[in-house]
Amino acid sequence: MAKVEKSSGFWQSMMAIDFYKRNQGRLVRSLTAAAILCAILVGAWACMVTFLGDTEPAVQYGIPVAIGLLGAWFSFRIVNFPVFADFLADVEAEMVKVSWPGADEVRRATVVVLVTMFLFSFVLFAYDVIWQYLLRLIGVLKF
Repeated sequence: MAKVEKSSGFWQSMMAIDFYKRNQGRLVRSLTAAAILCAILVGAWACMVTFLGDTEPAVQYGIPVAIGLLGAWFSFRIVNFPVFADFLADVEAEMVKVSWPGADEVRRATVVVLVTMFLFSFVLFAYDVIWQYLLRLIGVLKF
């Protein structure tokens, strides 16, 4: 009989100190934690500059530091939350299987996209000019 892993609750997992499957998805989990932490730190800085700009220095700097510390703990713990950690490990495993294009193929695809966008914009501009002319001709547009 297969061993069933007992899942703990969200808050219990957030208060734990251990790592969940330490070596699986290490790169993706580290980068995800760094991105979450950067977003939280930018928010704390924006809070300090805008909302707390006129307060005393202890409050102006203390609240963003507390937000940053809580954000660091949150970003560390969320990437060790079992469901999210398994997802990130699966993402890293799938990204290894991706065949990335070479530089020449990227250049060719970029040229195709740019030419196509230029042609579409020209066609839409021509449609716009034609419709403006027709609507002015029948009197719908006055200017």
